Amino acid sequence: MKKRELGNSGRKVAPLALGGNVFGWTADEKTSFRLLDAFTAGGGDLIDTADVYSAWVPGHKGGESETVLGKWLKRGGNREKVLIATKVGMEMGPGKKGLSKPYILRAAEDSLKRLQTDYIDLYQAHADDPETPLEETLEAFAQLTREGKVRAIGASNYNAERLSKALQVSGRHGHPAYRSLQPLYNLYDRAEYEPALEPLCREKGLSVIPYFPLASGFLTGKYRSEKDLAGRARGDIVKKYLDDRGFRILDALDRVALQYHSAPATVALAWLIARPGITAPIASATSLDQLNELMKSLELELDPSAIELLNRESA
Repeated sequence: MKKRELGNSGRKVAPLALGGNVFGWTADEKTSFRLLDAFTAGGGDLIDTADVYSAWVPGHKGGESETVLGKWLKRGGNREKVLIATKVGMEMGPGKKGLSKPYILRAAEDSLKRLQTDYIDLYQAHADDPETPLEETLEAFAQLTREGKVRAIGASNYNAERLSKALQVSGRHGHPAYRSLQPLYNLYDRAEYEPALEPLCREKGLSVIPYFPLASGFLTGKYRSEKDLAGRARGDIVKKYLDDRGFRILDALDRVALQYHSAPATVALAWLIARPGITAPIASATSLDQLNELMKSLELELDPSAIELLNRESA
């Protein structure tokens, strides 16, 4: 498996990241440990989480995912074998959100405790905070980097204008610069990333680690009508994909999957992995069977005609 550069950080990663949003939520601790063991045994090394996972679940307060991951790291002695990416900025409770310097420094300590580690490989601003000057946010990340608590920094959910400005601020003040971008990007959701963010990331050498690469499960092919969404955790999110274009994309995925004796999810990830500038899509699984389908994307090389079909039907 050929690894890819993580921005200009000097680190390399396998071209598929494991999403930790399900840890402690739809995957209990025991299942999460199994998934992490299988992912790393298969050559995976980038694990993505966030402090806010899974605060949206009744009875949860955030930090559940990092806590499970920290227990796994402690149990297995795997710290040096993996890169841990986590995020800061989404609301964790009253007065606990945003990208101010005091909040980032406090949140980083909380994440380090939950993760049971003394450094974070990739610390990401989870969402832009227009109320905080970029200089202040980047000063906080610079301090954490100087202290050895953070190895590299990244941005998530930034638009091209704000990402460009952040890179300029880093250059002007000599602060560490964002090495990666985590955007919403998949066969269906192309419009937010491709026109402006894609050329900027390629020009500046940023790694791109897309989230929701399977469009919240829609691109697995298991949701083909509103009836299929009943009782599903992500039913409300997936509903927007049930349109003519969505069905065209599923049809194209079915055709390519049949050609390669593969699953639609594997094909959708292989398409992303083959895109110029993409480093590692972030995919989540709640069972070993699901993870196996995702991991097969690392071995699937789509031919030009398959890629063109998927490009055309998802345009």
